Amino acid sequence: MKAYRKHARENTLAPVLLWWVSFLDGWLLLDGHGRAAAALAEGTQPACVELTRVPDDADWRANAVSVTEAYEERVARLSAHRAGPHIERQRQALERGYADVLSTLPYDPATTVIFDHPGD
Repeated sequence: MKAYRKHARENTLAPVLLWWVSFLDGWLLLDGHGRAAAALAEGTQPACVELTRVPDDADWRANAVSVTEAYEERVARLSAHRAGPHIERQRQALERGYADVLSTLPYDPATTVIFDHPGD
């Protein structure tokens, strides 16, 4: 715990892994209990990574492919222009926009799947 608290003070503590469980209406801490306790003891909120499901893999991938194709087409059109600072700024904006769009593809906040126990 002492080492974790030192990392928390230095802001180098690894994130904790969380999973939203709908029937608990809250987060389940999957990994990093000690790191979370150390961060809280130091008066900071621990960095978190959320484990999540995508709604339907085929649909999600189709959206991602569509976005990627449009991005690649725009990059190709931009590459046809002569290099310069204006073109470089456009390319950087295009890359940021592409990353923003991919990061906002829908994830499924639906209820957590519960499996029946075979003996029930």
